[in-house]
Amino acid sequence: MANNLSLRSILDANTLTGPNFFDLFRNLKIVLKQKKKSYVLNIPIPPVPVANVNVEDKEAYQRHKDDDDQAACVMLTSMTPELQKQYEHMDVQSIILHLRKLFDKEWRIERYEISKELFRCKMVEMSFLRPHVPKMIGLIERLRQLGLAMDHGLSIDLILQSLLDSFS
Repeated sequence: MANNLSLRSILDANTLTGPNFFDLFRNLKIVLKQKKKSYVLNIPIPPVPVANVNVEDKEAYQRHKDDDDQAACVMLTSMTPELQKQYEHMDVQSIILHLRKLFDKEWRIERYEISKELFRCKMVEMSFLRPHVPKMIGLIERLRQLGLAMDHGLSIDLILQSLLDSFS
């Protein structure tokens, strides 16, 4: 129980202001993962079951709907009252889609700046390897969090190409 409250405080401590949408979204994923409900971010609610469907399908639908409602409530608590009114009747995927469209320009700029820094990153002569590689990994991870996941091999190639020729 205390574990739920401490994770929940991550979202409670921040209110959606716009530019911080992707930070809040990342925190939402953490909270939902801990509650084992993160699937609602990727899997849409199935259609309402018809009357003659089996009990298991009805229960699966209701469980998914309940988990989605709970995730939406968690998300709504981190919004201003104005945003809450706007999104209170939407499912989680619709809320996220709308907010991404709203803040997409900022997201694209952030992604561009990080990728520019990553692709231009070159180890400086007479510098140490230890700070350089974690910096590169951090940039790759930040891009992944913004939805630009790179193949593992490509990530390694980028890091290796950024090293001095003496490392060949």
